[in-house]
Amino acid sequence: MSVVDLSKQVALGIDIGGTNTKFGLVNHRGEILAKGSIPTDQYSTPEAFIDALYENIKPLIDEHGVDGIIEGIGIGAPNANYYRGTIELAPNLPWKGIINFADLVTAKFKSPCKMTNDANAAALGEMMYGAARGMKDFIMITLGTGVGSGIVSGGHLIYGHDGFAGELGHTIVKPGGRKHWSTGSEGSLEAYASATGIAITAKKMRAEFPDSMLNQFPEESINSKTVHECALKGDAVAIEVFRYTGHKLGEALANFVMFSSPEAILLFGGVIKAGDFILKPAKLHMERNLLPIFRNKVRLVFSELDEADAAILGASALVWEK
Repeated sequence: MSVVDLSKQVALGIDIGGTNTKFGLVNHRGEILAKGSIPTDQYSTPEAFIDALYENIKPLIDEHGVDGIIEGIGIGAPNANYYRGTIELAPNLPWKGIINFADLVTAKFKSPCKMTNDANAAALGEMMYGAARGMKDFIMITLGTGVGSGIVSGGHLIYGHDGFAGELGHTIVKPGGRKHWSTGSEGSLEAYASATGIAITAKKMRAEFPDSMLNQFPEESINSKTVHECALKGDAVAIEVFRYTGHKLGEALANFVMFSSPEAILLFGGVIKAGDFILKPAKLHMERNLLPIFRNKVRLVFSELDEADAAILGASALVWEK
């Protein structure tokens, strides 16, 4: 029987965003051997985009692969269907409709390809390389421009019957509430707890309190970062923006806990840089809205993956997943 040296096996992780696409070659230990990026929005067809990916990645594969061969390709992308290997009706990508993306990538790279949405990929990356190592039941929440999620139960990512399960960011936390800028739904978690939602809340609150430091910034500069800066300086309105956001997030987390009874909820993304300003009210309102049998059992845990590389690592984890 031959011995396989796993340390030399290399996976390709690709994270497709609306503006830029990042890629990297990753080994079993989660070490990124080489990485790069290309603009997503400069290619009018998926075929042209994949050709550009190949031109940029092939030299890296020749250098770091085993005899120029990689173990496989994992892709995180908006509206990616794990079962079908398709990108379906993604609103922030330049290519419309349903695209058989994994097949196109496999044909070009001559290597097997699996794909899922970016939040699911983040959950897999956390389970393989990060804070969720050893966990079989947890929920990954990504708090960035939007709110993404991945649900792991019994050691398996939940995809649902059609490949699209786990869109917790679009669950309704305030019926008849704030209208979402893209979906049109009213009162979704993403409309409140994302960086975009925080900016909307801040603009509304600062209009009611002219003395707030937030009014020192022009309208277009109001974002979660400027709110955090003002909160650190003691601005009561900025602190209230985060308290309100944490309140809504905590109520949603309580629902998620009672759905799947996770060991932990992992938080990732730029929004969590606000730290206790948002996490304390989130924890408070999560516990307050849980049934007694669930209270004080679920940890809120920060991601251990480097923010700059997490998407690449998450995508590459699809290759090692059995």
